[in-house]
Amino acid sequence: MILSGPAAAELLAALHAQCFPPGERWDQAAMTGLLAVPGCFACVAAGGPRGRPSGMALIRVAADEAELLTIGVVPDSRRRGIANGLLIELAAAAAARGAMRLFLEVSVANAAALALYRDRGFEEVGRRRRYYPDDSDAVVMAGNPTVISAA
Repeated sequence: MILSGPAAAELLAALHAQCFPPGERWDQAAMTGLLAVPGCFACVAAGGPRGRPSGMALIRVAADEAELLTIGVVPDSRRRGIANGLLIELAAAAAARGAMRLFLEVSVANAAALALYRDRGFEEVGRRRRYYPDDSDAVVMAGNPTVISAA
């Protein structure tokens, strides 16, 4: 389900808090600020335990480029293809808004995410040294949203 606008910020912040460790969580104010940016929208995955949301992702489209700002799946719903579904839905929405390339950053330590992105056709285009709180590098990746969403 695609969400936009500040009304979605509370739900997104709650999901982000479940997906990430304390030092990496984005609060409601951060989500509100991001969702106020033109071209920024989110996707929430359903299907968690007791019908709760199981994951979220936030993306920004500007001109013919998009950037995946964050994506996460709650721990008890991981390894079920939810991140893949979120990625496909957001790539399709980005392509529909004119994006020709989709960029993201991922920690070199996140093997599962790197495998997902490579499987979806993303390629490494750069590195940001010691980018994350644990001092791991960020791998900058780019892919074609039309190809990604055709999965």
